[in-house]
Amino acid sequence: MVDVNAQVAAVTRGVRTVEREGEPAHVQTLSQEYASPIDDVWDAVTSAERIPRWFLPITGDLRLGGRYQLQGNAGGEVLDCAPPEGGAAGYRVTWEYMGGVSWLAVRLESVGDDRTRLELEHTARAADVPPGFWEQFGPGATGVGWDGGLLGLALHLAGGPGIAPDEAEAWAATDEGLAFYRGAADAWGRAHAASGADAEAAARAADATYAFYTGQG
Repeated sequence: MVDVNAQVAAVTRGVRTVEREGEPAHVQTLSQEYASPIDDVWDAVTSAERIPRWFLPITGDLRLGGRYQLQGNAGGEVLDCAPPEGGAAGYRVTWEYMGGVSWLAVRLESVGDDRTRLELEHTARAADVPPGFWEQFGPGATGVGWDGGLLGLALHLAGGPGIAPDEAEAWAATDEGLAFYRGAADAWGRAHAASGADAEAAARAADATYAFYTGQG
């Protein structure tokens, strides 16, 4: 059983616009602390043997300059890889999906005895987002998906049963799944409004995101 409210509240979300290669880009960040040492969290987010336990099956060469492929999802190139040293670690990869390229960065920081803070940052050029998509769904379209990843990692690191990829769709229709997606979508709506978006438009986008993830759209 997932403590949905606790998991949604455990994640800090942010939305901002930056300039990348001379063009505006959307940046979404999520962070969460885990009750696990940095070496264990690093292994969980970089090991081809462990990633499928909480996220998706992965193949490829998971090292600097190598390429990876997530089953049925994105692939890309490993741009940077810094294993744990001095209480910090991180990696950067391209996120190539359906002909588009965005960028993903994962950073780890030790924040106490056997506790690690993970920050995930996803950057996409505004011009690469399909017309009307951001206006309809806002940051929740991808953000809620990353929320699901952080949930999977939390369950994995806690040693409890996870939600297998082939079970995710069925889980989304359960009371627990509906509550999780509602909470995550609304949290992204609040983050969107906090970034300067119109509050009513952000709320509508959160509703559309929730409907999409739960098959009600």
